Amino acid sequence: MKPRLAIVLAICVLSALSTQRLVAQDQASSQVRSEIERLRKSLKDKPVTAPDFVQANSMVEDALKAAVGALDIGHLYNSLEHLNQASGLLQGARVAEEKAGAVQSGLPAFEAEWNKASLQLTALDEKARKQDWSRAPLALRSLAEAAQGRSVPLLDGSRGFATSTKPSDGLFYMGQAQAEAEFAKFCASLSLARKPEPFPLRSFLPELQKLQEKTNAAFQPPKSIDQHSRFIALNSALKLAQELDSSKLYAGALYQYLDATRQYGMLEGAVPDPSKQGALKQAIAAAQNKLEESQRDDSIAQIFLERAASYTAHPDGSAPSTDEWKSAQLILDQVLPAYFAAEKPAAPLLRASGKTVDITLVRWPYT
Repeated sequence: MKPRLAIVLAICVLSALSTQRLVAQDQASSQVRSEIERLRKSLKDKPVTAPDFVQANSMVEDALKAAVGALDIGHLYNSLEHLNQASGLLQGARVAEEKAGAVQSGLPAFEAEWNKASLQLTALDEKARKQDWSRAPLALRSLAEAAQGRSVPLLDGSRGFATSTKPSDGLFYMGQAQAEAEFAKFCASLSLARKPEPFPLRSFLPELQKLQEKTNAAFQPPKSIDQHSRFIALNSALKLAQELDSSKLYAGALYQYLDATRQYGMLEGAVPDPSKQGALKQAIAAAQNKLEESQRDDSIAQIFLERAASYTAHPDGSAPSTDEWKSAQLILDQVLPAYFAAEKPAAPLLRASGKTVDITLVRWPYT
């Protein structure tokens, strides 16, 4: 009887934990939905009217619509990614519009605004680094760390644009920097429980070094010319991942490394044959179910599977683009294997030969 009783108790405990996670998921979804509606109301009550940024209205609305669609099917992390995109666009355009008059007199006026934003971001950054993530899913931590990691470079970049061109040109990036820091704070506020078994975090510098070397080797004509924008995005992702890793923000570093893995694959990846697209959808769903049934916190992998699912099935019924099909296939074939390989101990760091120097040029800030 005792072994049977132990089994029954174990089942009851697992059932209770599962129920707690479902309740927390509903609460977090409610928080995200409220934030989406807040931004929607803000956009409706006060749309952007500046001629240079008027397109931001439709772009923000599209991102918020995608965030709602993801939330409606239970894809919380994909919803958060769209929410981050929307808030960055809106805050950037708003600051550019509202502060244009204040910096019209010249660079000293811009510096005054910049100093105010810098104090705000420094305070948020200090608070973020003290955040206790022990009970939250790694996905939330990774999204927050990546956003926090983007905020300071964006703010520094805003000063660069203001100095090299004109003060008003730095305002959009100043607003984006503030939005990233606020998004990180929002992620930390979400009530979401972690699964009992943690993912083993560590430095991912060996993987990042290897991917950087592969990227540098691939940067050859005609690919470097034909896919220049992809290389910019890829190097930006790698740079941020390395910065996060050096700051020991390993969840954010893993998230950025996996996204860089996907972006590297886009340089060569093939679009799946139409006859195999149905099988791809089924494989994505099967991978999602496997993660759901696991007791380990594989929520970072879940971010990418939710993305893959969103690429292959649009809520409005429209057909996915070739890039979306390609990305979905890459997530299954390359990103997930990279994720599961990352749970193993780190490989030895690559040593510099002392004979060559690799220089990677990246557009600044992360755009």
